[in-house]
Amino acid sequence: MKGVLLVNLGSPDSPTAKDVKPYLDEFLMDERVIDVPALLRNILVRGIILQTRPKKSAKAYAKIWWEEGSPLIVLSERFAKKVRNYTEMPVALGMRYGSMSIENAMQELKNQEVDEVLLVPLYPHYAMSSYETVVVKTMEVKEASFPEMKITTLPAFYKNPDYIKVLSESIAEGLKDFDYDHILFSYHGIPERHIRKSDPTKFHCKIDGSCCSVNSVAHHTCYRHQVYETTELVKSYLGLKEEQVSTSFQSRLAGDPWLKPYTDYEFERLPKEGVKNLAVITAAFVSDCLETLEEIAMEGKEQFEEAGGEKYKHISCLNDSDAWVKVMVKWLNEWQTNGSLPA
Repeated sequence: MKGVLLVNLGSPDSPTAKDVKPYLDEFLMDERVIDVPALLRNILVRGIILQTRPKKSAKAYAKIWWEEGSPLIVLSERFAKKVRNYTEMPVALGMRYGSMSIENAMQELKNQEVDEVLLVPLYPHYAMSSYETVVVKTMEVKEASFPEMKITTLPAFYKNPDYIKVLSESIAEGLKDFDYDHILFSYHGIPERHIRKSDPTKFHCKIDGSCCSVNSVAHHTCYRHQVYETTELVKSYLGLKEEQVSTSFQSRLAGDPWLKPYTDYEFERLPKEGVKNLAVITAAFVSDCLETLEEIAMEGKEQFEEAGGEKYKHISCLNDSDAWVKVMVKWLNEWQTNGSLPA
């Protein structure tokens, strides 16, 4: 029997330092998130970061926590519930990090006699610290506990016409009655070295963007290329002018160079160049989370206004919108019927 495994990022069980610490430990000790030798990663994460970061992160989580729980978990569960209503296949939801594990989700599918699984990493773009780590972890769990399961993975859907349409129309709805001067697509940042590591040719990616317009197999795993492609496709779909839109990257760690331009720098630069009313799109995610709700919707607004901006609007992620559910169901049912996957 065929079944579906949806996988999102994950969340602490509560907005307390006690629960945030083990969550951050699992997340930051992932070799695809902090890709340094194990000993150095252990010193960096457990010897330095986890000594202070859990308390700070717990305060941030507390600012966005819902009565029902973590927004990311609640929204993902709502999405999965809606998807189940439109497909005959069993659908399980797991998280890459935290107590809602991939293993538990796979056991749920096995209990329903599923032996062929479509893995759906809930990320539009390929990055080793998001999409890739979900795939690798799922395969590790399969080999260890579910060797009989066959797993097929949904490709990154950053340029799929169905996705671009639903994303663009969601943005258009969010922009209603907001007289913006500029739209900023702010994507999750990653270290520049991740781009180079993900380049199968080992020579195509130049980081500066000069390579993004040159067709290459490297684009299949190039996060930078893919996010800029999403921005361009949405811009084209909505008929936005070139000067109305820009792309930046948020949530970097100190030290190594990360993808530029940095979103926090843009929040200060744009008002100085005459942008007073700013809309921000966080299209690296399909579900709102700490990064979108606290860092961008709250801290970003404060930073933009302190720099001289006047009006600021964060456009919500697709979350559990009916239109997004229908797109996902279309992909799942096509795979169930004839084994096809979205391009």
